[in-house]
Amino acid sequence: MKHLLTGFAASAALLVACAESTPYQRATAEGGYGYSEQQVEENRFMVSFSGNSLTERQSVETFLLYRAAELTRERGYDYFRLIRRDTEAERRFTGTATRYHDRFDVFYRYYHPRHGWYGWRDPFWDDVNLREVTRYEAMAEVQLGRGETPDSPDAFDAADVIRNLGPLVRPPVQ
Repeated sequence: MKHLLTGFAASAALLVACAESTPYQRATAEGGYGYSEQQVEENRFMVSFSGNSLTERQSVETFLLYRAAELTRERGYDYFRLIRRDTEAERRFTGTATRYHDRFDVFYRYYHPRHGWYGWRDPFWDDVNLREVTRYEAMAEVQLGRGETPDSPDAFDAADVIRNLGPLVRPPVQ
């Protein structure tokens, strides 16, 4: 019994660990969860962050800004500008039918001369649970720059962004 409980606890812990939002990490495959970038010109990149269905929109947008700031510092620049920026929401519905039926279920009994009595339940009385699942992906065209940060709402000092958003960025658990 003790081994059974230990196995159950380990399985439950594994399931809980798998069911969490996307951490700040590089996307491991095309269409995977995490950040990716594509260089367009010497100082211009397309940056994106894609989250799973448990990742909130705000987290996806925060991780995008953080990656743009990291990329800016890695390339030896001081600030970045977001030329174009968008966050897309992919919504879908998942449904499950319940198999529980109580005594008030619609159930019919028939008598057949060769087979005797048999029952049939109406499948249209099943309960269906629908759940909306939303997954966010943020994308931006990022232009890197050197020197003083321009006084513009689309310009960000990379060091400030890293310092201010760093506490919100959660790396993957190893």
